[in-house]
Amino acid sequence: MFPLPHLGICVILISKSCRKCVKHMKLDTKCLHAGYTPKNGEPRQIPIIQSTTFKYDTSEDMGKLFDLEASGYFYTRLQNPTNDAVAARIAALEGGTAAMLTSSGQAASFYAIFNICSCGDHVVSSSSIYGGTFNLFADTMMRMGIDFTFVSPDCSDEELNAAFRPNTKAVFGETIANPALTVLDIERFAKAAHAHGVPLIVDNTFATPILCRPFEWGADIVTHSTTKYMDGHASAVGGCIVDSGKFDWNAHADKFPGLTTPDESYHGITYTERFGLEGAYITKATAQLMRDFGSIQAPQNAYLLNLGLESLHLRMRRHCENAQAVAEYLEQHPKVAWVNYCGLPSNKYYALAQKYLPDGCCGVVSFGVQGGRAAAELFMKNLKLASIVTHVADAKTCVLHPASTTHRQMNDEELVAAGVGPDLIRFSVGIEDKEDILADLQQALAVL
Repeated sequence: MFPLPHLGICVILISKSCRKCVKHMKLDTKCLHAGYTPKNGEPRQIPIIQSTTFKYDTSEDMGKLFDLEASGYFYTRLQNPTNDAVAARIAALEGGTAAMLTSSGQAASFYAIFNICSCGDHVVSSSSIYGGTFNLFADTMMRMGIDFTFVSPDCSDEELNAAFRPNTKAVFGETIANPALTVLDIERFAKAAHAHGVPLIVDNTFATPILCRPFEWGADIVTHSTTKYMDGHASAVGGCIVDSGKFDWNAHADKFPGLTTPDESYHGITYTERFGLEGAYITKATAQLMRDFGSIQAPQNAYLLNLGLESLHLRMRRHCENAQAVAEYLEQHPKVAWVNYCGLPSNKYYALAQKYLPDGCCGVVSFGVQGGRAAAELFMKNLKLASIVTHVADAKTCVLHPASTTHRQMNDEELVAAGVGPDLIRFSVGIEDKEDILADLQQALAVL
């Protein structure tokens, strides 16, 4: 077996020497080389360390790991070398100091909040977020005693600041919301969060670090559903959390006792003292949350994710090019009632997209057809190239009509109230030749 370098639970943060090594690299190069550098005679590709456990010569050697006094691995439920190498690559792409992989994007969202929140705490969140995340916050985590206030991403500064409470511990939003496609004003939300002494957590799934790096605009923590563009081939479910290493937990120590006071479950260590601002947050998430909840990404999935990362920079540019062409075509089509894509000058988020997403606005377009639900269903039935699936952000073009699938239990009035109209079609543009994608749209619209 060829072991990977021991990033380990005690030194989970990306080392300064490693960060310095990749800092000079362009983003495209980081997709291929960050996080893993094979030595003489070692595997060129990141190895899959498919083992639940790791052997040590003495109990004393292993005990040091349990005390967070030494670097290494002992059980894959907490950490695995394959996962850590892939997490290091994503951290380098985002410009962060530490990262961890999770079993899904949902797990990443949960860990990101729960790592700094407890029963009785409060979070401010954009209301325009993925429905699964909204349910996690508004239902499950509410039942755990963590309260959420949802604000429109378009709210005024006054409305945003009014949402904060003395027990607020974080602000959450999505760079490009799924499926609403709203664009978060990251800089403005970060300013409000920091004025109240809390971090801004941004889900960067749809943009990926190829199109936007939220840390450059003031965000503190970034999450991903790696199932989407990062994997890119619908092959592996996963998530990731990246820490910028810039938020000063000690400056607001009373708000974050889990990071700034002794953890008795680890012999009284204080994470900010032992691991510094650059490593405290992710180390705690691993040492506590992954230890207790265990939603680790499978090493095989991490390996597949890494293959996706190697072509991410190429695919995202093609996704954006194709989606822009699709959005422009649909906007001019007489049988299309409306189009939502922030790359269109007519879109209300166009100015924000030019600021935060100058290199492209992801590959997802939503639109409605003339004739409502019945026309949308007929359109879907006649597509030939696009696949009707619940997935999104795939190399292949995917399409979904929520009213007849994921939201079919709702009537038209309920759909409108939920922001998912009966005519809404979510079109995830793939990397096929754009002329073939446009031809598929043309022939499906022709039957309406």
